[in-house]
Amino acid sequence: MAAQPRFPKDAVAEEVVAEESVEEDAVAAREGKHPVDETLPPLRMFTSGLQHVAAMYAGVVAPPMIVGPAVGLSTKETAFLMGASLFTAGIATLLQTLGFWKVGARLPFVNGVSFAGVTPMIAIGKDRGADGITVIFGAIIVASLLGFVLTPYFSKLVRFFPPVVTGTVITLIGLSLLPVAFRWSQGGNSAASDYGSMKNIGMAALTLVIVLALRKFLRGFLQQIAILLGLVVGTLVAVPMRMTSFDAIKNADVVGFPTPFHFGAPQFEIAAIVSMCIVMLVCMTESTADMLALGKIVDRPADERTIEGGLRADTLGSAISPLFNGFMCSAFAQNIGLVAMTKVRSRFVVAAGGGILILLGLCPVAASVIALVPLPVLGGAGIVLFGSVAASGIQTLSSAALEKGENALIVAASVGVGLIPIAAPEFYHAFPKDALVVLDSGISTGCIVAIVLNLAFNHLGRKRSSQSSVTTPTGHEAVAVH
Repeated sequence: MAAQPRFPKDAVAEEVVAEESVEEDAVAAREGKHPVDETLPPLRMFTSGLQHVAAMYAGVVAPPMIVGPAVGLSTKETAFLMGASLFTAGIATLLQTLGFWKVGARLPFVNGVSFAGVTPMIAIGKDRGADGITVIFGAIIVASLLGFVLTPYFSKLVRFFPPVVTGTVITLIGLSLLPVAFRWSQGGNSAASDYGSMKNIGMAALTLVIVLALRKFLRGFLQQIAILLGLVVGTLVAVPMRMTSFDAIKNADVVGFPTPFHFGAPQFEIAAIVSMCIVMLVCMTESTADMLALGKIVDRPADERTIEGGLRADTLGSAISPLFNGFMCSAFAQNIGLVAMTKVRSRFVVAAGGGILILLGLCPVAASVIALVPLPVLGGAGIVLFGSVAASGIQTLSSAALEKGENALIVAASVGVGLIPIAAPEFYHAFPKDALVVLDSGISTGCIVAIVLNLAFNHLGRKRSSQSSVTTPTGHEAVAVH
């Protein structure tokens, strides 16, 4: 592997971020702390946390925006769901970053409403109004509690994630997120008359250039919040172009607590529960991959114990979420790209973001300020964020010994299958709807294929010998005695 070209650490230009990274690592070392456990000054903590919120905001509010009207809720009730989703995302994020007992990965890990559940939730509650929502909430509670019980067993899957698998999955995470940035860049709503207009794409391109320029010319803390500054500058440019509306602020309440069981007590239907259990397994698979990716980026590899704690936080947060009218929560991969780009590894920064999310859920008028950012502006910044995740996956693959055995074939087949939902969204249109919960997730299908092929080519059917060479999780060779 020594002769192979190396990718920059964390898949971003090291020369741009080396100065502040070295300084922060030195401070953490003097305090005897890993950079993940470092606390930053209050202002830096707040602004860096706000940057995480800005990166994930659209992803949190999008599922309730889709599910609410689909099940027959009014505009006001849908807005209530959006606030509840922000509030519960904040709770789930605090469970992940701060944790308690054996709950929480204690990594800079952001949790929010999972897109994996949108299609089955619509199928469960379509045109049933509040009754449909209560059935959805009941199914989420049962599936989440079941997931919590299965966590110790599911976390043992970490042994099936060597670099050839983790690198493939991390790359797929980034590639799967990029179409989201492209849709945002076009305007977000494909039914809108200006979707894909030169104005929208031009604004996304301008934001991308602004973010890159800020990363190039700024230093220190300002460089670390270049994404946030880019979003602010892009939004200010968009205002005179009438690409943002202040109506949300005018109509928003100052205070709005997500009253528990606002739509009524949860209802439990077997078919709905089975459907959401499948979604929970998909979310647990993606979260495992995300934790492995984040562990590499922050130089604290996610072991079995970390994954177990992270999955407990996922499932517990999802079980609590319906109590406050929220949906199933899982990892937000876009924020992994933000960590990779800024190199701010403190979990307390993300915890601050979780606190901001809770405040936004309690203060709709504050949430509407974040909503001022036009989707094309968010899309321009998203290209950098999500591309950074894919680049981190490529970096991991560089240590996966692709020249040995069939590792390159494993990557080729897994990436190919994982890209099907992205490149050909209607590919599985003839399959049962329940199967689409898994098949429409390129991350899940690619992950499953990578695990199966790695077992088939690198483990099963091999002759046992007294000594054989195996690849360690770090990509180095070691001698195993059988």
